[in-house]
Amino acid sequence: MTDAPIDALRIDAALVRTLIAEQFPEWAGLPVRPVEPGGNDHRTFRLGDDLSVRLPSAPGYVAQVAKEQTWLPRLAAAVPLPIPEVRGVGAASELFPAPWSVYGWLPGEPLAAASVDDPVRLATDLAAFLDALRGADTTGAPPPGQHSAFRGCTVSVWDDEMRDILLRVDGWERDRAAGIWRDALEAPVQGSPVWFHGDVAVSNLLIRDGALGAVIDFGCSGVGDPACDTVMVWTSFDGRAREVFRNIYDVDEATWARGRGWAVWKALIMITNKPPAQRALARHVLDQLLAGV
Repeated sequence: MTDAPIDALRIDAALVRTLIAEQFPEWAGLPVRPVEPGGNDHRTFRLGDDLSVRLPSAPGYVAQVAKEQTWLPRLAAAVPLPIPEVRGVGAASELFPAPWSVYGWLPGEPLAAASVDDPVRLATDLAAFLDALRGADTTGAPPPGQHSAFRGCTVSVWDDEMRDILLRVDGWERDRAAGIWRDALEAPVQGSPVWFHGDVAVSNLLIRDGALGAVIDFGCSGVGDPACDTVMVWTSFDGRAREVFRNIYDVDEATWARGRGWAVWKALIMITNKPPAQRALARHVLDQLLAGV
């Protein structure tokens, strides 16, 4: 990485075309268009029909680039669904001061914008994917830290912040949320660290032909506590789908307790966000957790 700062406002199709021409001239004639909606940590552009370009939007996300370039090829054989395939390793330059990547294009629509034919099948396929990921070889793999936004760490890393954000709810809701957090802090992490995705969200699950077709965005991945990967139980699943996910993603009760702690922390973070959809999701997750789901 060069000493120049990353200017997220300059990350546009024109920059990507110039970077491709400079470092991958064989793809210079391909059209470039932004992928919408855009991500927060990285910006993604479609390159022709079969490729995509992904650039970090701030210095805090730069370490994720090399991590994905190194580990995605190794993880691909361990999981039952497609994940991004590294097709090119872009270097920092005068044009853009950080490394970046070219990936194969994965077809599908994000779950956030797609319809699913069978929620139980979605829960089955996602749980099987995460369970397989959890079983992948961890030799030399990255422990959690800043590169993973501290996903995979023990929930105690958020304890100081949690004391403040508990004030965003009142009365019995605050008492119940505090109890969920205490249970999470007391739930022991047993066994060796395992692979986790770190950002299992509707924007990172691609739906194709009504079913889960691929899992993307491993920027927050690493090897540690997989409790953060339980969140779909409260964000997206209910009824039989929730039950199936719990049964297939076969972790112990302590991991579920830490997952509830992670989910209540995240919900309290988002409940004051400006976008109405984020506030509504946070309220939904809190309602699920406070009801004892």
